[in-house]
Amino acid sequence: MEETNSLRGQAVIITGGGAGIGRATAQRFADEGADVLIVGRTAERLAETAGRHPRIRAFTADVAAPEAPAAIVHAALDAFGRIDALVNNAAITRPAPLGAIDPKVAGEQIATNLLAPLFLAQQALPHLEAGATIVNVTSNPPYYGWRDNSVYGATKVALDFLTHTWAVELAPRGIRVVSVAPGVTATPVMANAGFSDEQTAEMGKRLRARIPLGRLARPEEIAWWIVNVVRPEAAYLTGTVIRVDGGLSTGG
Repeated sequence: MEETNSLRGQAVIITGGGAGIGRATAQRFADEGADVLIVGRTAERLAETAGRHPRIRAFTADVAAPEAPAAIVHAALDAFGRIDALVNNAAITRPAPLGAIDPKVAGEQIATNLLAPLFLAQQALPHLEAGATIVNVTSNPPYYGWRDNSVYGATKVALDFLTHTWAVELAPRGIRVVSVAPGVTATPVMANAGFSDEQTAEMGKRLRARIPLGRLARPEEIAWWIVNVVRPEAAYLTGTVIRVDGGLSTGG
């Protein structure tokens, strides 16, 4: 896909922008001339991301809070006067097998990974014009199980369903909706879930053995896809799930 300056002047909201895929995506959008509002719960991480480019602004919020969707959209409109793309990237994972799933923790995952994107998209919708794009950052496909990840995996499959549904609903308005589904990516998500460096390294070793390309993804590799599906040149792409997983979902 040829890269142009077609993103210059576009206004983008990215949730989970303090680290990992969100940070890399914000940097790439800003490098290409877009104005970016990053959202997250940790002001220090957001400030570190925003400090890397003058086009990136930070807004501290828990996307799962009831008041967050309105506050985030207001912040973007106040900063840029428009919204051209919404990247629903924020997510949390709290692995547990059936029999050890805590209802409160499960509810937090559902609120952050599924309900927050739904209600943020709904809040932004009146301000999206033809040519706007919603990108849902998802994960695993629906056709195989994922040990210890009943809740996280279910939220991501459900978010892909929202992508398909919103694409149909919003096509008459010229608004596109796409899922970018990363495979295992080198981000702080497992550390944020409370796993030690040793546990994370062991999980990474086991996962690499299942990935045909034999390595984890870099956040920048996922960001490339997110940015490129937002380009006007991708105007015929909607309602699909782009799996960027090193071949993991092929069962190799």
